[in-house]
Amino acid sequence: MSDQDELSKRLPPALLALRLGVFLVMLMWTLDKFLNPAHAAGVFANFYKLEGLGETVFLILGALELILLLAFVSGMYKRWTYGAVFALHAVSTLSSWSFYLGFGNLIFFAAWPMLAACFALYILRDEDTLLTIKSSPKEAAES
Repeated sequence: MSDQDELSKRLPPALLALRLGVFLVMLMWTLDKFLNPAHAAGVFANFYKLEGLGETVFLILGALELILLLAFVSGMYKRWTYGAVFALHAVSTLSSWSFYLGFGNLIFFAAWPMLAACFALYILRDEDTLLTIKSSPKEAAES
């Protein structure tokens, strides 16, 4: 078996593992908007400087995020869903910049490997084929 054959056999399960891991983390943040909107409001006020957003706003954001995440985890519209998840996590990671100064909040550094996973998924999206739904006839023809 050639190295290329070996890679094409091993890459899809690795990308699936990354996709499921990213989905799980993002799902917890999405569920937080439904289950504890006051906490979500605190996060938005503290990290994004968006204060005074009501519970309805977080329910709507949560619903939109959930739709995005379900499309993402199923591998639909990869350019858009993988890109959106990467962008959302990049904003979240970069908005926490003050927590990377010093060693007081080491848990925040976990955001960087996840950002790298989101990036890897985005640039390798065409290779992420295991347990995905083809979202268009063009995409189905390409695989």
